[in-house]
Amino acid sequence: MDFELSEQQRAFAQTARDFAASEFAPHAARWDRESEFPKETIARAGALGFCALYAPESIGGLALPRLDATLVFEELAAVDPSTAAFLTIHNMATWMIGTWGTAAMRERWGTDLTSGRLLASYCLTEPGAGSDAASLKTRAERSADGYVLQGGKAFISGAGATDVLVVMARTGGPGAGGISAFVVPADAPGVAYGKNEHKMGWHSQPTRTVTFDGVHVPADHLLGQEGEGFRLAMKGLDGGRINIATCSVGAAQGALDAARRYLHERQQFGQPLATLQALQFKLADMATELVAARQMVRLAASKLDAGSPDATTYCAMAKRFATDAGFNVCNDALQLHGGYGYLGEFPLERLVRDTRVHQILEGTNEIMRVIIARKLLDGHTDIR
Repeated sequence: MDFELSEQQRAFAQTARDFAASEFAPHAARWDRESEFPKETIARAGALGFCALYAPESIGGLALPRLDATLVFEELAAVDPSTAAFLTIHNMATWMIGTWGTAAMRERWGTDLTSGRLLASYCLTEPGAGSDAASLKTRAERSADGYVLQGGKAFISGAGATDVLVVMARTGGPGAGGISAFVVPADAPGVAYGKNEHKMGWHSQPTRTVTFDGVHVPADHLLGQEGEGFRLAMKGLDGGRINIATCSVGAAQGALDAARRYLHERQQFGQPLATLQALQFKLADMATELVAARQMVRLAASKLDAGSPDATTYCAMAKRFATDAGFNVCNDALQLHGGYGYLGEFPLERLVRDTRVHQILEGTNEIMRVIIARKLLDGHTDIR
């Protein structure tokens, strides 16, 4: 086991760190305050390959290991978890199109998605199908030359501002086996969007409902085969769980760095806060939790890269642990700032708001526990 990064990996992480410092840091607070979706900045991230880190080379992706992708997402999230999280969702949808899309699909959208000229949303959740995603009701009925979509999705990141939708819809009977996956142009006739939801965090990316009213989808817009949609969606979510866990690690690193600076700068009782042992202990615990979360995420990413049969379990464990730990580190860093941490002039309150949703999306942390426990109890997973 080698825990050290290669020189190439370190250089890639440094590139992401520099990009976050120059392109995210000066604007992140304003994007949050004004609910601005920074599409031009995302396109510049695409020019560096950040919109297609693990997408296939056949569509212009970098085809990096998931481990390498975590290095980029972590650096971006240390400055702006909201925008970084959208980039992870776009990467997931682009990877799905590049991996299971038809030649026509890849030709039409591939290089535009990998470059960031076009952006993608992932559409699985519905108003009545969240944790129980296999109960979704959006239907895709066969037509003479394709399918007709009818139904609606909820909590869709980027909806109304993206160009392509990866949509899971029911083509067969009840349960996971009746679900297929489609690629739908975001401006197709019959696609409509709700209001931009007013959220606690993630203000730099819009979140809307999406409705499909008789939307025609050509037959060659099917991802994989009929009935494979739920399996493909879950494969996407294995990586998505690593991605969002990484965003929590990045945010926690940003919060820890801010707390370290503040403890040196702020004086109370005639001495810097950094000299107070109680605060030293708190900082030590935060750093320990952060390192543990980072190593858990990288272990899960390595499992996924290796095609390990227990990769799903490790992705669930990483998501559960890192999103809880990341939020706690951000919250503790805010506490160390006292009243200043609650002010918008400091990044802490934004980091706390942005990381809270990580414990909910890509499968709630309660569902992660269900996944882990089932795998342990069926006797097919050994965590040694």
